[in-house]
Amino acid sequence: MSQTHTDSWRIGEVTLTSRFLLGTAAYPSPQILADAIAASRTEVVTVSLKRTLASGGDNGFVEAIRHAVRANGARLLPNTAGCRSAREAVQLAHMARELFDTPWIKLEVVGDEHTLQPDPFELLIAATELVRAGFTVFPYCTDDLVSGRRLLDAGCPLLMPWGAPIGSGQGLLNPFALRTLRERLPDATLIIDAGIGAPSHAARAMELGFDAVLLNSAVAQARTPVPMAHAFRLAIEAGRSAWCAGVMAPQDFAVPSTPVGGEPVLLGATA
Repeated sequence: MSQTHTDSWRIGEVTLTSRFLLGTAAYPSPQILADAIAASRTEVVTVSLKRTLASGGDNGFVEAIRHAVRANGARLLPNTAGCRSAREAVQLAHMARELFDTPWIKLEVVGDEHTLQPDPFELLIAATELVRAGFTVFPYCTDDLVSGRRLLDAGCPLLMPWGAPIGSGQGLLNPFALRTLRERLPDATLIIDAGIGAPSHAARAMELGFDAVLLNSAVAQARTPVPMAHAFRLAIEAGRSAWCAGVMAPQDFAVPSTPVGGEPVLLGATA
């Protein structure tokens, strides 16, 4: 938490400089996806294993992801999107490690079909088993403090709490819970994941002291995804700079910005 916005940060043994993690689903074309990855300057790109398997790992988007990752020196972060149980997520994670040759896994276990809220019980079961199997687990979780602590105790090196339901674009629905996570887990790496809809949402997450932001739909579904990826990069950098500089605390009363004395002062006047 003592890092400046220009400092590197770490996930396990991996050092990163970008605090923008980017998803790869629902882009208009493979070329736009590749250009958005370049514009974002991300160093971590997520990919859905289920989508990759469904395509046989051989469609244009998969190749675009692989090429963009190589060209930008980024790392792949496979995810278990679409899993509804710990058992299914664990099986998919093992397949991802074989297919992508990485121990990193973004662990998603959905518990509700309407909100796509993570299932805290199945998530913890899966995370515990995967950590024991040597995975570096990125758990997509709610903003609940106790559940987050359990995941960290299980060996997850970080938490990825949602800002709002996946794809909703609502931003940070519960700033109190997110501030509580940051305050009560001062040494934990915390990455906002899901619900971010505008660069201002991402900047706000960074201003709260979160270490990074992961998003997908807000870029992929923008009218022009590449400029939007650039806008999010700038917003994340600005939010981190603000956090490091010290964001002014809000107050319920007015405070004059210019001191008021008892005598008028005429600037530039001489005796």
